[in-house]
Amino acid sequence: MSARIPATVVTGFLGAGKTSLLRHVLESARGRRFAVVINEFGDLGIDREIVTACGIAQCRDEDIVELANGCICCTVADDFLPTILGLIDRADPPDHIVIETSGLALPKPLVKAFAWPEVRARVTVDGVVAVVDAAAVAAGRFADDPAEVARRRAADPSLEHDNPLDEVFQDQIACADLVVLNKRDLLNGDARARVEGAIATALRPGVKVVASEHGRVPVQALLGIDAAAEDDLAARKSHHDAAGLDHDHDDFASFALPMPPVADAGALIRHLKPIVARHDILRVKGFLDVPGKSRRLVLQGVGGRFESYFDRDWRPDEKRRGALVVIGRSGLDRAAVEAAVAAAAGTAA
Repeated sequence: MSARIPATVVTGFLGAGKTSLLRHVLESARGRRFAVVINEFGDLGIDREIVTACGIAQCRDEDIVELANGCICCTVADDFLPTILGLIDRADPPDHIVIETSGLALPKPLVKAFAWPEVRARVTVDGVVAVVDAAAVAAGRFADDPAEVARRRAADPSLEHDNPLDEVFQDQIACADLVVLNKRDLLNGDARARVEGAIATALRPGVKVVASEHGRVPVQALLGIDAAAEDDLAARKSHHDAAGLDHDHDDFASFALPMPPVADAGALIRHLKPIVARHDILRVKGFLDVPGKSRRLVLQGVGGRFESYFDRDWRPDEKRRGALVVIGRSGLDRAAVEAAVAAAAGTAA
């Protein structure tokens, strides 16, 4: 057991703060060799770019692998297992592997992959860490309203109430060995207590919740959990355990939009907020070219909350080109969103 490489699975919904937590782990490496596997739901490698721009000496490009061929929980055999085998077969294998799933991935199928014979003898799942956006949960973004469901079903017994967002969220919590309640600074004490109470109903016995800001949790709490999660699958319940129930990504849509140079990021954000509300967009993330600035601007939005910051200098060999990934529910009107974003960018040029 002691010879096996520990792996930590970082799960959590769109915009919860998984990449911030990952960067915090890398900043606290203290000589430990990490390998990072990043899976994204979207057309651009935003999260990998954010991590590789961290400026940390131990954060080598060859140690950060992006899986962009679909949801990691649905492409285990084709993408994930070969990636893990490639990392542990290296001449200098990592001391610890961290896997950041996409915000729409179910962690349990990924944990199951570590029980495969060719991996099990050499790697163990040290723990599954679920990152939760405290403010989003407080707003009821991922929770069903039982009273409303009962009322609708009474009015129409044939109505099936299916909230895929809530299922994904609950599955991520139910598989966790530790829950990080992120963005606690956005809640007052009463709201935080309500959120912790809502999360507690989905937790397995003994699983703790720790609060954080910007994903900053003591690394000793995140690593070294020693859960051997691949041996504990039966206790990690999932909405998709039953035969015939599949994890259906047709419930969601994503696309990338090219962005012209933007002189006023604040103006762009002000115009993006009503677009996000009008089209019920779940997540916006990407990079912007700000004329006159040597650094690239990162733009991220979850619901109506946006943040932006400069992460690194544009490289001499790269074209200064902006782009945003938009993620929403299926049926998202791409043409309307694209036109609205283009108009917003025009006002901020």
